[in-house]
Amino acid sequence: MLHKNYVKVYYVDTDSYGIVWHGAYVKWFEVARVELSAMLGIDFKELETMEVQMPVVELNIRYKSPARAMDELLIKSRIDVLKKTSVTFGHSITNLTTGKTVLNATSMIVTTDFNGKLYKKIPDYLFDKYQSAIETDDANNNLCFVR
Repeated sequence: MLHKNYVKVYYVDTDSYGIVWHGAYVKWFEVARVELSAMLGIDFKELETMEVQMPVVELNIRYKSPARAMDELLIKSRIDVLKKTSVTFGHSITNLTTGKTVLNATSMIVTTDFNGKLYKKIPDYLFDKYQSAIETDDANNNLCFVR
């Protein structure tokens, strides 16, 4: 399953050079992960009841071209790798103003309790929903990996 999000870059998202500040991308990745998960039926209030948090433990970004204030961006996010202990999301951002690829990135999440204790495996509630997204992608000949 692919989540698409359109963003217009405002000056608050840029650094003193007028280029998108790297932290803005991290915020947009978070929005994409949450919205993609919600599309799969994951209820974050339910996760709170289950005392499950999903922190990012790894973030890799490969910058290709700068985005600037007032550019319009397309952010595409999907599940790249599902393991018993983690989920890795793939992100790509295209600048619709220039037509250039801004970046490609991955973000990996794990599950912990509210005290930060790592769960040995992702709760079935989450794993099953992420697995169903991968099966849907496989049926559409999109590439996802389960490990």
